[in-house]
Amino acid sequence: MDNETQNQITEEPDIQPVKKDSLLPASILISAIIIAGAWVYTAGLKVSNAPQGATISSDAVETQKSEIEEKVLPSEGVVLPVRWGDLGVKLVGTGVIDKNKFESLYAGRGGLPEEKKLLEDVQIGQLKIMEENSGFLLNLFWALGLGTKNDILETGPMADPRYGGAGNFASTGGWTLTNGGAMNHYSRHPFIVLTPEQQTLVDKVSKGIYRPCCGNSTYFPDCNHGMAMLGLLELMASQGVSEQDMWKTALTVNSYWFPDTYLTIATYMKNKGVEWKDVNPQEMLGVNYSSASGFAKIASKVVQPQQQRGGNGCGVDTEASAAPQRQQSGCGI
Repeated sequence: MDNETQNQITEEPDIQPVKKDSLLPASILISAIIIAGAWVYTAGLKVSNAPQGATISSDAVETQKSEIEEKVLPSEGVVLPVRWGDLGVKLVGTGVIDKNKFESLYAGRGGLPEEKKLLEDVQIGQLKIMEENSGFLLNLFWALGLGTKNDILETGPMADPRYGGAGNFASTGGWTLTNGGAMNHYSRHPFIVLTPEQQTLVDKVSKGIYRPCCGNSTYFPDCNHGMAMLGLLELMASQGVSEQDMWKTALTVNSYWFPDTYLTIATYMKNKGVEWKDVNPQEMLGVNYSSASGFAKIASKVVQPQQQRGGNGCGVDTEASAAPQRQQSGCGI
């Protein structure tokens, strides 16, 4: 698939960081945007015969619902093109993850029977993301992105003095599962060391990946999703994953983190005659689709039924196993 976007973005949105003292009103606004626009898929909309540009009927068909969900969120999960290796052991050993705090967080949800090995073993192969573990992987990649030494954290928007320091964001102040405080580990550990060419690739791709909880790209990882995606991009680049596969993987991961959003976008694209397997991942991840403002415009063109499905929140996610209902991702633990 061509890595160039199909619709060029003509202007960048104003950068609006998420600060600790404004997390509550920001989360309320974000929730309102997402809830207002992300109810599409649970009713199984009839979209296959809708004309281009038309709104979508909310007449429910269960088989249609299952079909579109399977395309966007395969029930068997998706294998990510990265090897985890001993990164979990390193995250615990350096204190970026306090294992006791981490396990205590999940204790109330049945513990970590399978995922626990990602913190203890040193020869972990490829990871698979599924609905049941998407929140857990979000937390792991969040810790990885925060703790890994990288120029994006040290010289990018996070370090802009206008925002009062890198410790004032949801991605830093919100990471409480650490030993000694998040800023003691911020861009400190050489978990992943990139070549200049790999860093350039991470810079490029990170600037094109947006998230529907705010208007910033991964290059400005001021919330957990941005910081987690940064960690994943660094890991992919370090292991020789191609740019095309980085975009594709990022879209897959964002879809599991924000299922309502991408099921709505998939429905919108189907209404235009484009199947999910044929979309341009770079375009779908761009500001016109995946930012809060871009998604709101897409969602306004889709007739909403009466339910939503949810995803992971902007806090430390506590879903250790299958839950009866997804909740859209928020910006904290």
